[in-house]
Parts: sequence; C-alpha cells; structure tokens
Amino acid sequence: MNTIDLKTPGPSTRDRILDHAQKLIRLRGCNGFSYRDLADHVGVKTSSIHYYFPSKDDLLLEAVMAYSTRTLAALQAIDAKLPADEKLDRYVDMSVELSDGEEICLCGMLAADLASVPEQVAHEVQGFVQANESWLAKVLAEGRDAGTLHVRGDTETAGRALFASLQGSGVLCRLFKTNTRLRDIVGAMRIQPAVV
Repeated sequence: MNTIDLKTPGPSTRDRILDHAQKLIRLRGCNGFSYRDLADHVGVKTSSIHYYFPSKDDLLLEAVMAYSTRTLAALQAIDAKLPADEKLDRYVDMSVELSDGEEICLCGMLAADLASVPEQVAHEVQGFVQANESWLAKVLAEGRDAGTLHVRGDTETAGRALFASLQGSGVLCRLFKTNTRLRDIVGAMRIQPAVV
C-alpha cells in the first residue's frame, strides 16, 4: 500500500521574519538592526518585511507579543506539583534554553532601550515583567512555606528582586559567556537540609 507523505509546511515568511527579528533584538537591541539587516538574515526583500510589518514599531510590538506568549506558555507548563526549588530550577533551565549565551531576554533588552520603544511596546514589556514577577512571588511563597527557600520580606518584593537579579545576571552571562551565574542566583536561595 502506498502512503502519501504529507510534510508539515515550514514556517511562513512572516514567522521567519518575526523569529529573526526576535533574535536580532535579543542580540543588538531595537536600534541595532535595520530592515535591510533583517532581510539579509531571512533572505527576502525589505519590501516583504514592510508588507507584514509596515513600520519598525509594528515589528517590535509583534516580536514582544510573540516572545511573551511563547515564554509565558513555557512558564505555565512547569509542573505545578513540583517543589518550589525545582520550579525555580525549571525557570532557570527555560531561561538558559531561550539563550545561546549571546542573546538576552528580549523584554529585558527592550526595557534597556525604553527611550527608543513606543508606548504600546513598553506596555507589553511591563506585562511580561509583571507576569514573571508574579509567578516567581508565588513560587517563593511556596518555598518559604515548605522550608526549602530562603526568602526575606514579602514574597512580592522578593519576586521582583529575583526577576531583576536574573535579568541582570543574563547580561553578565553574556559578558562572561557562561550561564552559570543564572543558576548561582537560585542556588543561593536554597535552604540546605541540616546534616544529622
């Protein structure tokens, strides 16, 4: 019996443009590339990019929304039944997977470029940051209650501080070409069981 090989179509031109735009933003920031650079990476004409994203502001907004959707979906996919310290490990694993050592968080990069991004993009970046901080605060509360994580003060503040530490550490990981600094931050929060 002959079977028909139905191959899944590859990503659309729009998706490829968006994927490469996210990579360039994470590498260079929003002012570090042009539509010409993007066209060269994707292998299309700049007019094709303008067809899908008439302005760079449109491209930035779509890039943030796509990045945020993908990242927050991965965050929600972390098993809620895991102990808090393991959830934090998964969170760091996710951060490491999203980077090849050269790139940093897209929203972190755009936050650093805040003077160059339109208000709607800034609003989306804020939503991304707040969602991460809220998730981290919840996990920190679980860890404190279980006696596995050392948390000072209220968990909302601790969640903001942890997110900021991880974002800053991501920049330094890029500088030193290592991801160990991300893991060190979470490791320092662990309460080691007493040896008897």
